[in-house]
Amino acid sequence: MGRVRDEIDEALAEFIGAQHIFFVATAPLSGEGHVNLSPRGYDSLRVLGRRQLAWVDLTGSGAETIAHLRENGRITMMWCAFDGPPRIVRIHGRGFVRPIDDPRLAPHLPSLPGARAIIEVEASRISDSCGYAVPLMDFVGDRQRLLDWADTKGPEGLEAYRREKNARSIDGLPAVIDP
Repeated sequence: MGRVRDEIDEALAEFIGAQHIFFVATAPLSGEGHVNLSPRGYDSLRVLGRRQLAWVDLTGSGAETIAHLRENGRITMMWCAFDGPPRIVRIHGRGFVRPIDDPRLAPHLPSLPGARAIIEVEASRISDSCGYAVPLMDFVGDRQRLLDWADTKGPEGLEAYRREKNARSIDGLPAVIDP
C-alpha cells in the first residue's frame, strides 16, 4: 500500500498541486512544548524541485510553524485526496523561514495579501499511502476572509499585528521578526 519515493516526480507534483489544502506539523525541541498542526490553503504552494517545495506563509492568529522552524527546522507536510482515488502523501524534511521577497523563491510564488514569509522545505523523506479512510468531500471554494482582513489592515496594520500577536509562539519561542 504505502511506499517511500526517491523524489517528487512530475505525477506527484501534479497531485500536490491539485490539492486545495495541505497540513503542516512542527514541534519545539522541548518535550514540554506544544506540537503544532496547521492547515494551509489558497494557491500558495509550489513544488520547485525534486526535493524542494515552498509556500507563502500568511499572517494569522499564531506563528507556531515559523517559531519551530527557526528553532530546529523539523517539518512534516501532508496532503490527502478528498476526491478521486484515495491517497495520502507525506513529506518529512527541513524547513527554512525566508523573507517574503527572497529573490530565489518569490518569483515562483503568488503575491497574496498578508504574506509575512516564505517557507522553503527540503525533503528528506517522501512517502505515500492508500488513504482508504479519508472521506470523499467536495471543494466549494476558498474562504476570502483572511485575504480581505489583510487588505483592510494594510502594510502598517499588518506589521503592528505581527509585533503584537506573532512575535512569539505559544511556548515563548521567537517567531515573526518584521524588518
